[in-house]
Amino acid sequence: MALYVEGLCRGAPTKGMAQFQEMMRQQLESSMHAELEKLLGSAGAEKEVSKKDFEGFKNLYHRFLQVKGPSVEWIKIQRPPEDSIQPYDKIAARGLPDSVADSLNKLVVVKLNGGLGTSMGCKGPKSLISVRNENTFLDLTVKQIEHLNKTYNTDVPLVLMNSFNTDEDTKKILQKYTHHRVKIHTFNQSRYPRVNKESLLPVATNLSMAGPNAEAWYPPGHGDVYASFSNSGLLDQLIAQGKEYIFVSNIDNLGATVDLHILHHLVSQPNGRRCEFVMEVTDKTRADVKGGTLIQYEGKLRLLEIAQVPKAHVDEFKSVSKFKIFNTNNLWISLAAMKRLQEQETMDLEIIVNPKAGNTPPHTQTHTQSHQTLDGGLNVIQLETAVGAAIKCFDNALGINVPRSRFLPVKTTSDLLLVMSNLYSLEAGSLTMSPRREFPSTPHVKLGSSFTKVQEYLTRFESIPDMLDLDHLTVSGDVTFGKNVSLKGTVIIIANHGDRIDIPAGSMLENKIVSGNLRILDH
Repeated sequence: MALYVEGLCRGAPTKGMAQFQEMMRQQLESSMHAELEKLLGSAGAEKEVSKKDFEGFKNLYHRFLQVKGPSVEWIKIQRPPEDSIQPYDKIAARGLPDSVADSLNKLVVVKLNGGLGTSMGCKGPKSLISVRNENTFLDLTVKQIEHLNKTYNTDVPLVLMNSFNTDEDTKKILQKYTHHRVKIHTFNQSRYPRVNKESLLPVATNLSMAGPNAEAWYPPGHGDVYASFSNSGLLDQLIAQGKEYIFVSNIDNLGATVDLHILHHLVSQPNGRRCEFVMEVTDKTRADVKGGTLIQYEGKLRLLEIAQVPKAHVDEFKSVSKFKIFNTNNLWISLAAMKRLQEQETMDLEIIVNPKAGNTPPHTQTHTQSHQTLDGGLNVIQLETAVGAAIKCFDNALGINVPRSRFLPVKTTSDLLLVMSNLYSLEAGSLTMSPRREFPSTPHVKLGSSFTKVQEYLTRFESIPDMLDLDHLTVSGDVTFGKNVSLKGTVIIIANHGDRIDIPAGSMLENKIVSGNLRILDH
């Protein structure tokens, strides 16, 4: 069956073959619908929720079967027109009105909160990992919005898009914010069935999330925000309250704070020319070569992800000279336009086929094409979509090239070291680069496998080193850092297998390579 799908993607050379392929598509779709009905038949109280999810999945599956080739033809890709991606400085130069409260009262902040902290060795929602002064990602987000509401006497709400992986734990922790000046709403991403790569039918045997059946389900990527937000009733509720725009970002991007200049630009446009979708992009570095970029395609601004790029053009896609910007996943979206597109059912986001293989943690909210496996060794696929792909569906869409400081994701402990250090100061939940750092760029930090898990990482630092003058840090092997260590320039510390290196308290390493075995013993 998998070979059959590959045949579908290559297209049909003859009329007879086309008819055969269409018959096979219809048979597959009919079988999938029958399997979904069986699953619903096993449902209890979850049935109504699952019906909505399954309607979305049926649509995605139908489009998946219709795919006849790559979602973009490389030859049709054009550079976006100059005015379609504007520099942030140009937007900010217009200034702010005497009162920004009117603009803020039209805004809703939405954080994508479907991911787990498994890649950093943590259990539960990633948003509950402590990242700075015992504050979690969620703590910092709440403090940022509360500061806005207090400063400008406004009512900006926070909305969390949870997944079935994160919903229960997140809701428990929300009780601690009861007395904060922030209204917090939650809604859940859809729950879709993983599909057997060979039969192209669900691997789930019932709707239960318990036991071995739990891994048969997945949240279908952050492109699901449109349908789930609408299905939850929050979209209509917020429009009725006079809200006009949502600011959407990943909860682990500590640079994604509410920007008053971008907001003012949106709400100050005349109604007929209002921008319905803004994507914040920033300049690529060598660390960002896989990030999605903006292109002009068939007259529309469009997001191009590496998963859509034909293999022959992947190196070209990664070129910093040709594709100079990438998507930060900080997005500003018109609620009225979102409602219109949902009602018209015209939001056809490109499908990302995410293959997985056995024995891995449940899927967190990503759309990388890494091969993983499920318990039992089953090869499965997940059909996903990306939130930024909707840019082509909105009117007057715009890219804004923002400073790199608005992209500060914490995906690894290497990222965590940066945001915990004296490179950044924390005020009202927002991190800003220390004015004492002479360079605007952050150091390149690469911590080895001994630092991957947060708990182990924390035991290796008696205190976080001074990194104000650091350019590059590589650490590999069994290495620990004493208190008040200072790192400057390029520092490389490598403990070979069986060796251990303890950096003594108070050390200052500048442009140094440390290797071998250095052990400091108590006496």
